[in-house]
Amino acid sequence: MQKFIRLIAFILIAVLFLAVVLDWGYTTIFQQSSTRGKIEYVYHASPQQYDVVFLGSSRANNHFVAPLFEEKGIKTFNYGMSASHLFEASLLLKLMVERKFVIKKLILETDMNLANETRDAGISAQFLPYLHDSEIIKDHFSVEQDFWKLYYIPFYRYLAFDAKIGFREMNRSWRQVPTNYLDNLGYHPLGGKKKGNMKNDIRKMQPLDNRYYKEIKAICKANNIQLIALMTPMCSNVKGMDYFDRVKSKYPEIHNYENAVEGDQYFSSCGHLNDEGARMFTEIILKDFFGK
Repeated sequence: MQKFIRLIAFILIAVLFLAVVLDWGYTTIFQQSSTRGKIEYVYHASPQQYDVVFLGSSRANNHFVAPLFEEKGIKTFNYGMSASHLFEASLLLKLMVERKFVIKKLILETDMNLANETRDAGISAQFLPYLHDSEIIKDHFSVEQDFWKLYYIPFYRYLAFDAKIGFREMNRSWRQVPTNYLDNLGYHPLGGKKKGNMKNDIRKMQPLDNRYYKEIKAICKANNIQLIALMTPMCSNVKGMDYFDRVKSKYPEIHNYENAVEGDQYFSSCGHLNDEGARMFTEIILKDFFGK
């Protein structure tokens, strides 16, 4: 019996030791990579100066054509991330401020993400390699139900989110395999030939008294950043368009551009403009907020 207990103890110690070693190895590799995504790009960045930056989900990533701003002498970068929520947008802005980014204006896509305060598992996972090195990331995740496991169990975060920060991504980071996330100043154009879902039903969505939107507003106020919060275009075949009216009623400062681009030929899917539509929309934003 004692031999069995010693064997079990040895196995547990060996597993713990292996988990610690793997955790250290993965973390070290991720912390040396800075060009595969927007989160690690910001995390490793030196101080930057921008006239305007963009934050939000794919409806920011695919809708704001950053190169058009640069053509008009407006220094910018589109930090929108497909599938992200305001949880991730707020945290990314916190990291920018910590790294002494000087930002004159922040254009924040706020429409659908106001209806939830959850984190996106895939996008938020990309912050986790820095969980033990950054007090900002640690504090931001501290309200999450799985924080204890993420923070205290070695290698757990890499196993739990293997699809995003597991072996494949670690290997690609180690080999410095390039991505296109930082191309076009962060803007990701969509095609218009093969359309996605051209229907959408948002009747059940309700804008919340969103804590992360409040955080972003407070950060902007404290750092003298002009916040421009807005809602971006949707296709014509949407049920529940009064959602945008409810957002405007709850948050009068948010600009409503849900019908700024009309015609489904300008959409790649119901909630995403194609490149032609995005360029039309960007020209409207340039005219309305920058006089260009």
